[in-house]
Amino acid sequence: MIKSLIKEYGLSWVFNRSLYSAKLKMMRAIPPTEKFFEKKVDIKRVNIFDLNVDLLEEFLSNLSNENKNKIISIADNAIKGKILGFSSVQLDYGNPIRWHYNPITKKEVNKSLKWYQISDFDPERGDIKAIWEASRFTHFFYFVRAYMLTKNDKYYQAFSNQLQNWLNENEYSYGPNYKCGQEATLRMINAIIAYSAFNLYELTDSKDEDNLFQLVGDSYKKVLSNFFYAHKCIKNNHTLSEITGLIIGAWASKNEKGLKSAYILFDKEIDKQFLPDGGYLQYSFNYQRFALQIAEFVMKISEKTRYQISDHSKKLIRNSAHLLYQVQDESGDVPNYGSNDGALIFPVTSCGYRDFQPITNTIFAIVNGQRVFPSGLYDEELIWFGTKGPKEYPLSLIEKRNEMFKSSGLYSLRHSEGFLMTVLQHFETRPAQMDQHHIDLWHKGVNVFCDSGTYSYATDIGKKLALTSAHNTVKIDKKEQMKKREPFLVYDWTKRKSFNQVEDGFTGTMLSQNDYEHTRNVQKTETGYSITDEVTGDGEYCVFYLHTPCEVRKGERGFVLFNDGQVIGNVKTDGEIEVKKAIRSLYYLKEEEINVVCIKVSMNEKKCNNKLEIVLKEG
Repeated sequence: MIKSLIKEYGLSWVFNRSLYSAKLKMMRAIPPTEKFFEKKVDIKRVNIFDLNVDLLEEFLSNLSNENKNKIISIADNAIKGKILGFSSVQLDYGNPIRWHYNPITKKEVNKSLKWYQISDFDPERGDIKAIWEASRFTHFFYFVRAYMLTKNDKYYQAFSNQLQNWLNENEYSYGPNYKCGQEATLRMINAIIAYSAFNLYELTDSKDEDNLFQLVGDSYKKVLSNFFYAHKCIKNNHTLSEITGLIIGAWASKNEKGLKSAYILFDKEIDKQFLPDGGYLQYSFNYQRFALQIAEFVMKISEKTRYQISDHSKKLIRNSAHLLYQVQDESGDVPNYGSNDGALIFPVTSCGYRDFQPITNTIFAIVNGQRVFPSGLYDEELIWFGTKGPKEYPLSLIEKRNEMFKSSGLYSLRHSEGFLMTVLQHFETRPAQMDQHHIDLWHKGVNVFCDSGTYSYATDIGKKLALTSAHNTVKIDKKEQMKKREPFLVYDWTKRKSFNQVEDGFTGTMLSQNDYEHTRNVQKTETGYSITDEVTGDGEYCVFYLHTPCEVRKGERGFVLFNDGQVIGNVKTDGEIEVKKAIRSLYYLKEEEINVVCIKVSMNEKKCNNKLEIVLKEG
């Protein structure tokens, strides 16, 4: 394993990760050594975010009563400590909020422990993200929006009281909420935005300002003290978030040198993390949206910082929005590709969590000066992070078409009522899912063949959903595509041996270091798609998996798919078919039962071939 880590992650990563482990061990053994990593900060201002409350009020006033009531209901629940977690599940933290409590396992972490004394993964305590969720202050957006709708100052009072209570209960560098610099940054951003809004209504007082100064200072200190880990070891969306924390902290401290350095670092990180064709290094659409929301915030505050990200960074960000646009269903939903931790860091529209139109439209408008969708609910995000009203951006429609994002390892084919996306990566950074040659099929708004999702990083369900059999690909006997040590360390990465684009199709070969290779050809036909597989390696049999939310009825040579009692498509194949129950997670910590079609084919002379003829119902 060590050899694979050095080869795939790099010697510098192994060295830096070892240094960080040594730092943690030293602090646990000799707690006073923590001060060696701390820096003094002096916050002088916090008014970094401007907001057009008149435009927002006007927009919110035109929402349907259903959407208005939903905003108010979520805000009212949050006042009572019932937080909408991960955009999908209500988590009851109590009133006043118990900031160190996991409402799922009903376990609480000792707040007197130093952050480095608290385990990331504790089976008894459960997923630490369930503790962090309330302290992200994402629900502050609902307080602001509910106030704009009702002018009831109970929402301001809730913001003020919860911020005060959080500071009382979370002494700097103690407890689970100081484990992560990214969490500290998001907390700081959301508190700043909420304070800015309430301040524009002249509701805030000197106590609120003092509390925000303290929160920004402590959050900035956290990022400064542990940035090495995000920058040199994690190297993903955490890094972008924490650089944003450096930008805010340097500006708030009137540290011009630090501010300039942070912007330079942000541009460098954008260049590392976003691929030229629009892909994102974490191989996840949810994390891609996360990174784009961080970018929209950084571009927004340039009004105050007087620094801009580079044109090159803006181009990469725009290309990323373009990729998401090309793999969207008409509803704005996208394949549940890659890790999905439920993060929607700025829930500032009445669109659903799985609707990617808000971020796509906002990025195009900010960077290109043109919107890509006609007026809709997603416009609210543009009001929060743009510089003018949505109607002031001209509409420039973009055709959705067949696209090859080779650097990103994503390939899409369009048909009249949907699309197919397939995955074949040549990994340059750490993968998380065994999803090579996965296919995602959408037809008539239905995700006919789907990805299983994530559920949780800290549960057995979540661990299984990252494996080969949770994706629409093939598995030989019990071999996984890659090796994995829990929870995030994947090694012996697969390789993209070959790839060719053909007319209305793709063909490519994946090489697994577990001694097999898989060639898949995907071809669009007049009635649907034809998928041909050839697997070479040692084993007794192959199993081809197709996960679907549709009802499945086996036929003589294949199976038929039903949606709401109506045929949506049928599949012809010669393999031995078994239909089982499986789990899909569209939202973090939320699961649903679906079907998985398992097509078993015997190996013959180390080869296994299979063909799927997918016929989609028209009209």
